[in-house]
Amino acid sequence: MKRRAVLALGGLAWVAARAGVPAPPPEVQRVWPEVRLQGQARMTFLGLRVYDARLWVPSQADAQRYEDAPLALALHYLRRLNGAAIAERSITEMRRVGAFSEAQAGAWLEAMKRAFPDVGDGDRLVGLHLPGRGARFYFNGQRTAEIDDPEFARLFFGIWLSPRTSEPRLREQLLGRSGREGAP
Repeated sequence: MKRRAVLALGGLAWVAARAGVPAPPPEVQRVWPEVRLQGQARMTFLGLRVYDARLWVPSQADAQRYEDAPLALALHYLRRLNGAAIAERSITEMRRVGAFSEAQAGAWLEAMKRAFPDVGDGDRLVGLHLPGRGARFYFNGQRTAEIDDPEFARLFFGIWLSPRTSEPRLREQLLGRSGREGAP
C-alpha cells in the first residue's frame, strides 16, 4: 500500500528516488514540474556540519549563467541557526559578490529577516531565483517571502554561485563540476 501511495504522488519523484537521486522539494516541483539536480554539496564551518545544499534547475536552464537562469537552491539544515543571523550573514556574503548601497542593505536585511525563520536540524529553506523578477523563499514547504528585486536575487544566489563566492569548492559541486567528495 505504501509503495502505491508513493507511485500516486508522482512517477518522476519515485523514479528519481529509485535511481539514488533525491526528489526535488514539492514547492520547487509546483513551480517547475520538470527539474533536474544540477549538483549538491555539504557546507561545513570549522568542521561542523551546517547544511546540505542542492541546486535544482528546469531542464532548459543553464546554471552556469545563474544570473539569467531560473533555479532553486534548497538548504537542508543539520544544526540550529538563528534566522536573523542567517540574514545578516547573507548581507556580508552578498557584499563579496557585488556592491550595493546601505539603503539597499537595510531593506534587504529586513526582507530576509521575514523570509528566514530560526532553523533546526531537519528544516529546509528553499530559494527560487525568478530571473528578471526577484526571489521567492519557502520554509519547510511554506512560502515565507517574495522579494521583487532582480539585483537582490542576483547577489543573493551569487553567495553560492558567483565566481566571487567565499566557498569556491561548494560552488563547483553545486554547478556539477566536481566529484562527489563532500557531497551529502
